[in-house]
Amino acid sequence: MRSQIIKLIKSTVYSIIPPPYLPGSFSQAGEDAVLYFLFKDKKINKITYLDIGTNIPDTDNNTYLFYFHGSRGVCVEADRTLIPAIKKLRSEDKVLNVGVSISELQEGDFYIFNSKVLNTFDKEEAQKRVASGKYRITEVYKVPLLNINCIIKDNFIKFPDLLSIDIEGLDLDVLKTLDYEQFPIPVICVETCKYSETHIRPKDHFIAEFLSTMGYEIYADTYINTIFINKKWFYKIS
Repeated sequence: MRSQIIKLIKSTVYSIIPPPYLPGSFSQAGEDAVLYFLFKDKKINKITYLDIGTNIPDTDNNTYLFYFHGSRGVCVEADRTLIPAIKKLRSEDKVLNVGVSISELQEGDFYIFNSKVLNTFDKEEAQKRVASGKYRITEVYKVPLLNINCIIKDNFIKFPDLLSIDIEGLDLDVLKTLDYEQFPIPVICVETCKYSETHIRPKDHFIAEFLSTMGYEIYADTYINTIFINKKWFYKIS
């Protein structure tokens, strides 16, 4: 009886405050738990992160677990209506209400959907989702754009330990603009499945192919997202 009571108490406490060896998860498919293990295995207790496309700051989010355990970073979110919630829940993170540029443009049209997880700068992607008949665009407005290299240079001493990126159709385009020589980020977590109205989501293999040319390999894959490691960082003997 006593053991059953202890087990119940532990399960209740752990659901509220996850201990270091049982991190819990705020990600869509447990990506943050995998990332947490990866950094712990590398003996890095607190990391810095760049979260591009933060969206809801503590739901389906790959960096909130790290914030929960004391890590800090930069949250980039283009949807102005989500900024107050991000600042409230992650008051010690730096929050940027901007998009990430893939050209010389200094602002871009941001398509807001009736489901916020679908918001995007990608017009073609927006049109695909409207064509499904399930979603609709509720608003389109201009949002300032910053280059990812400028964001890193202006907000990190060197570069973040983790880049998490989920920006609905433009992930590869942004990754192609990153200066990997100047900013050899150790770990990158990126959405690698394409939009689909069914549970079958076609994988975007171009992201893995591109990152392999930049010195990265796959560490883990949840089908929705893929975690890539910088091989020079991962295999370095300390």
